[in-house]
Amino acid sequence: LSYPYESMEPFLRLIKEAASDPEVISIKITIYRLARRAKLVEYLCAAAENGKDVTVMIELRARFDEQNNIDWSQRLEEAGCRILYGFEGYKVHSKVCLITRKDRNGVSYITQVGTGNYNEKTARQYTDLSYITADPEIGADATEFFKNLAIGNLEGEYRRLMVAPHTLKSGLMALIDREIAKGSQGYIFLKLNSVTDLDLILKLREASQAGVQVEMVVRGICCLLPGVEGETDHIQVTSIVGRYLEHARIYLFGRGQEEVLYLSSADFMTRNTEHRVEVACPIRSKAAREKIHRLIQVQRMDNTKARRMGPDGLYHPVSDRTGLVNCHDVLMRDAMEAAPKEGQSGHRARRRFSLLERLLGEKHQ
Repeated sequence: LSYPYESMEPFLRLIKEAASDPEVISIKITIYRLARRAKLVEYLCAAAENGKDVTVMIELRARFDEQNNIDWSQRLEEAGCRILYGFEGYKVHSKVCLITRKDRNGVSYITQVGTGNYNEKTARQYTDLSYITADPEIGADATEFFKNLAIGNLEGEYRRLMVAPHTLKSGLMALIDREIAKGSQGYIFLKLNSVTDLDLILKLREASQAGVQVEMVVRGICCLLPGVEGETDHIQVTSIVGRYLEHARIYLFGRGQEEVLYLSSADFMTRNTEHRVEVACPIRSKAAREKIHRLIQVQRMDNTKARRMGPDGLYHPVSDRTGLVNCHDVLMRDAMEAAPKEGQSGHRARRRFSLLERLLGEKHQ
């Protein structure tokens, strides 16, 4: 799902279905910010009241939302949910939800990993990505992740997920090194809110010096100066500020068959990589990858709301293309064209099956 071009409703509907599905045994979720009126909380409470094992890791130190989160945690606890409150010195900023289901075929998982909060209000204003998958390996990692949260272990090892503060930065450094080894054939695309982590900045400079092409879309603070001769010649930094608040984090390394693509909750900031619990999830679904590539393509084409940073740290309008392209308008138009029209029989037929059944039926695709 790509917010706000698509609705959060399918995810909420998934949780609502899981709350009443007799074969669902547990729902686990990390929460950083919620809307003042949250359907998600209603559905989680209903799940607990229906006998599901519901675990909610809620961050009480979410700036400006402290009281809101305290109020919601009390409501969830009253309904029978197990509440975890995070770690001293580390904020839990990850966006992960795990549904565990057991039937005659065994245990299966549906995992959701997002770049933004489970906030139904901001999902209509912030651009975020929400990946929902029945991939058993990601489900197994998510299971281990929640086990580690429950016992306060921040040094867990995972097969697919990169998790801060233990494995995210080292994983990113290794992926950048992989591109450095390719020299001028290397390629990196990063979409972030902010870039301040010195270790990652120096590693990206090293990549540029090796000839790796580095494209970055950074909405806010960026402490890496692009285009400095002999230092960051091959790095391009663009900021897009428009109708919606750019909030998604995308990490892409390599091209073609060698490409590695992640969605994450973490910016390239020391507070994220070293002092928060963050998750980056690999995207292996062909359909999801194509959708993300379309987003990247349109953002690269923007010459209306985009500004390009120069080696002096100043931003300048992008004027190297003919015709005006506003990425927010284009992506909204894409979403409207792709949305099923009222009365389409195929859409109605698909709705007869629950999202749970559809996801589990597609897990091997």
